Amino acid sequence: MILRRHLLLAGLCGMTARASLANNQDATGGDPLGSMQWPGLRKHYAQDAPLRFTDEVVVRTPTFAEDALNVPLQVDARALQQVGGGIARMVVVADRNPIREVLGFEPLRSLPVLAFRIRLEQASPIRCLVQTRDGHWHVGGAMTQAAGGGCTVPGASRTDGSWSQTLNQVQARFFSNLAGASRRLRLQVMHPMDTGLVAGIPAFYIEQLELRDAADQPWWRLALHEPVSENPLITLEMPTEGPREFRLLGQDNNGNRIAAEVRA
Repeated sequence: MILRRHLLLAGLCGMTARASLANNQDATGGDPLGSMQWPGLRKHYAQDAPLRFTDEVVVRTPTFAEDALNVPLQVDARALQQVGGGIARMVVVADRNPIREVLGFEPLRSLPVLAFRIRLEQASPIRCLVQTRDGHWHVGGAMTQAAGGGCTVPGASRTDGSWSQTLNQVQARFFSNLAGASRRLRLQVMHPMDTGLVAGIPAFYIEQLELRDAADQPWWRLALHEPVSENPLITLEMPTEGPREFRLLGQDNNGNRIAAEVRA
């Protein structure tokens, strides 16, 4: 009886040790999406700062991307607005893209929710890393399947040459949000957003956009990267109260300026 008990305890201890060893040897660093790229991304963005995976950062995207050049994506961190002193920035990455960083977003006076389209080279986790003002990181993500090639083929405006006729033209419009908690701003900036991964076509993309009011106060900032789809169509949520006249400012990586009046 005593021998049997010792054997049972030894077996349980062995199982615990193996489980602990397996956790320590987890090459994904505990990533719930099982990505081998995650440990490198964590080190790059968060370094040794506290980080947690959470459902409070919502990433909405199709399970399968029918058009790898235009994969719809929404990121929503409104659940963290009162956490850690508020949101400092949001970073969108695609683990397995050749260019992983897609976009950086500082909500400032707007709501921490954003919708746009991206290029996806292959099946990949898509994540939003949210840094609160206390330095902590909160990460949400979703897995998207894709036929591939989204980053290594030219967009339609590059193929037909029409990009040069509309470069950096802006269309913008405010909409009343049916929920009543915000007003929705939808804007489009015409630009080929070339990744630099197509033979003979160098990287050419919008680098930054910023919305400022008449008093020159910024309401949000965006840092765009090559994987954002051509002619970026971006939807943001802003408070219902506030100025009704703004100016959109930005530039691309060739120094071409973007400037447009935006009125509610």
